[in-house]
Amino acid sequence: MTDSARNVFIVSGDVRVRCDIRRALEAHGLNTVEFETGAAYRGGPRPDGPACLILDVVLPDMCGLGLQQELAGKCPPVLFVSRHADVASTVRAMKAGALDFLTIPFCPDLLSSAVHAALEVDATTRAQRKRMEALRERHERLSPRERQVMCLVVSGLLNKQVASELGISEVTVEIHRSRVMQKMGAASFAGLVRMAECLPPPRLRSHGRSPAAIFGPAGL
Repeated sequence: MTDSARNVFIVSGDVRVRCDIRRALEAHGLNTVEFETGAAYRGGPRPDGPACLILDVVLPDMCGLGLQQELAGKCPPVLFVSRHADVASTVRAMKAGALDFLTIPFCPDLLSSAVHAALEVDATTRAQRKRMEALRERHERLSPRERQVMCLVVSGLLNKQVASELGISEVTVEIHRSRVMQKMGAASFAGLVRMAECLPPPRLRSHGRSPAAIFGPAGL
């Protein structure tokens, strides 16, 4: 993905700070979107795609650290800038997940490097989130019985053991297992096991309960 498809959101009440950041980043081919206040950022339109958020510690309407806390889990990676950085603010920002804390005036190359690192983090996070969403969607398309079979086979049971556990024939287990592989898009059984490790299905045998007690009754 090119930098033109990525965005850097700048939130600062100081027009000179916004201008300096914009110039430094545009010189490296990065798109910037500016906001004067925390409220403007919260309510303003933001292009989708990998991004990072540059927050001034002091904003006209709130503390940048407070905005970071408010947006926890709902915003791209955060970089802080401040004219008067202190240890307490830096520690608080980093503990809350900020990737970096830069003092104004900043080195343009250092800023660019920090922004590119934040964009890579967000791009990776977004890709992982999309893969997980797709995996959950495929899992949801399984029938209740197919989920039972999947949970049992990835726990290490043989087909005949699964058949005994569920009270169905071994041939039926093989049919369900084949459908699970196809619906989940698993190229191999090892791949199916890795998918299952990313999902939160109940572990049937570890709970010592029957599949029906966990999943409810299911037809063949």
